[in-house]
Amino acid sequence: MCGITGIFAFNQIGSFYMINLGKSMDSLSHRGPDGRGTFVDDLIALGHRRLSIIDTENGRQPMRDITERYVIVFNGEIFNYQELKKQLIEKFNYSFQTHSDTEVLLAAYINWGADCLTKLNGFFAFAIYDKQAHEIFVARDRLGVKPLLYYIDEDKFIFASEMKSVLSYNIPKNVDLASVRQYFTLGYIPEPNSIFTDIKKVEAGSYLKISKSGIVQKKYYELPKTTNPTATVSFEQAAVQVKELFAQSIKDRLVADVPVGAFLSGGIDSSIVVAEASKQIESLNTFSIGFKDAALFDESKSAELVAKTFQTNHTSIVLGTKDLADNIMDCLESMSEPFADSATLPLFVLCKKVAPSIKVVLSGDGADELFGGYNKHKAEWMVKNPSNKVKLAKAFEPIIKLLTANRNTAWGDKIRQIQKLINGAKLNDSERYYLWCSIFPANQLLKLFDTKFEGKQEYEKRKTGILHRFKDKKYDMNQVLHTDMDLVLGSDMLHKMDSMSMANGLEMREPFLDNRLVEFVMSLPATYKVRDGDTKAVLKEAYKTELPKEILSKSKHGFDVPLSILFSKELKEWIINELLNEKLIADQQIFNWNYIKIIREAINKNGNLDELHIWSIIVFQFWWKKYMIS
Repeated sequence: MCGITGIFAFNQIGSFYMINLGKSMDSLSHRGPDGRGTFVDDLIALGHRRLSIIDTENGRQPMRDITERYVIVFNGEIFNYQELKKQLIEKFNYSFQTHSDTEVLLAAYINWGADCLTKLNGFFAFAIYDKQAHEIFVARDRLGVKPLLYYIDEDKFIFASEMKSVLSYNIPKNVDLASVRQYFTLGYIPEPNSIFTDIKKVEAGSYLKISKSGIVQKKYYELPKTTNPTATVSFEQAAVQVKELFAQSIKDRLVADVPVGAFLSGGIDSSIVVAEASKQIESLNTFSIGFKDAALFDESKSAELVAKTFQTNHTSIVLGTKDLADNIMDCLESMSEPFADSATLPLFVLCKKVAPSIKVVLSGDGADELFGGYNKHKAEWMVKNPSNKVKLAKAFEPIIKLLTANRNTAWGDKIRQIQKLINGAKLNDSERYYLWCSIFPANQLLKLFDTKFEGKQEYEKRKTGILHRFKDKKYDMNQVLHTDMDLVLGSDMLHKMDSMSMANGLEMREPFLDNRLVEFVMSLPATYKVRDGDTKAVLKEAYKTELPKEILSKSKHGFDVPLSILFSKELKEWIINELLNEKLIADQQIFNWNYIKIIREAINKNGNLDELHIWSIIVFQFWWKKYMIS
């Protein structure tokens, strides 16, 4: 796991920007604390920061082939590199100089070209420069586990693992207003767009080939557009196959020359990861996080139960409010694009605590999108199959609307969920999906933004693109799950896991995202995933004899954090005086000052306001001050 950056100049004007390579590499030091390397030629400069996982002695980059025609910089892991290496030796008589997956990837491209991408089992973002053809090839893995951003103009093509690394080349910073609207609606900016108009994200499953003659962009992998609702295997047979595919995925993701551990939240997904990994690693190192000041958010007891069941070497990290406050600035500093998922903070702290003792961890991410594990998936089933409880909630809507909803108490959170269910039930399928993905509903966005703030037309165009799967008149829950895989997985979940882990020099591996498993599960009927209101049904069936019953029957609990305590105490003065002061708001010309005043008042008096709304504004304002003012 590493950080990569580079510039491919089209002319001498573009080559002047190559002087910024060192600065760009420095901005990626957290991604690769174990090594640093560069390759510089006439109109090309490549940089690499290394976190050593495979062939720690000889896998240094940038790496050249034996002819020195090709040079690669690579971020990620190729789990089937030994198999590919054998094929390359047998078919092409290729001679290898190292034991690294980097050299295998380079050889695969040299001999198979872009077709090598479909042969790779792993996650990756890489660039290969062909000196003879004077062209550069950049690619990203099927599901977008590893990030890759780029900037292109008439003089140069720039790429890097992170936004801050691209910005290090002193390129223009033009804020994309439609992206700002997307950020405050969803909490993140979906690919291929970014917070800046001229910086894009290479889409998952895509590659670009750039030369003086132009740029070729192609999607080499796409998730299935539709699912056959007719089962080709029974529910029980599907569960057996899910288990077999997942076991193989775990085995593949244990390939490393350093110890591998696992995050254990106490939920179903991470528990299944630990159940399988512990079969192959004795006394597997597992790590969980809990909150001593907020019982509602604490799942450490469930994690300890699973650790005891599978006899892991478990470490429970218990945090207080002070721990969160002490780490919030470092967490915000690690974001070079606004990102409002509040789980970033506890994840950042967990990665920071774990990184000194281990380099690679497995996580359960991806299972919710794949198998239908979110509360919104259960709510979607309830809307389509209304019970007496749902009908009763609708009947008492006038009263329920008056009740106080919040995320800080069990009762308040239940009220919040019921209100959201009622509101969603009134909408058509696509608008309901979008509402349940949103942190700021449309009516509240009208209050948040200044009346003169633009970007709405492009925002609506992007929204239509996001909801394209709902154009099919014949509704199926798989439309929801597939849209989650397109939208939420890469731009929210995987971005969060990569940015927070790599901010601390830690490699994260997601075994639920093996493409063989993904393709099989996505081919199954939706009723195998959300079955009579039960989420992740086929996954639970697969592991019903292995997991403790308490874990299997647990309701969904997000990786949330008690933020409101921080807002009203430790961070209050900083938020009100530094981030939400009237002059800054006026200069930005984004927000409605009257709405900001309501937020200031709520923070000042510890009033009831959705903490995700406040968090999204805090993240954005911190980012703005760092990248647009300083």
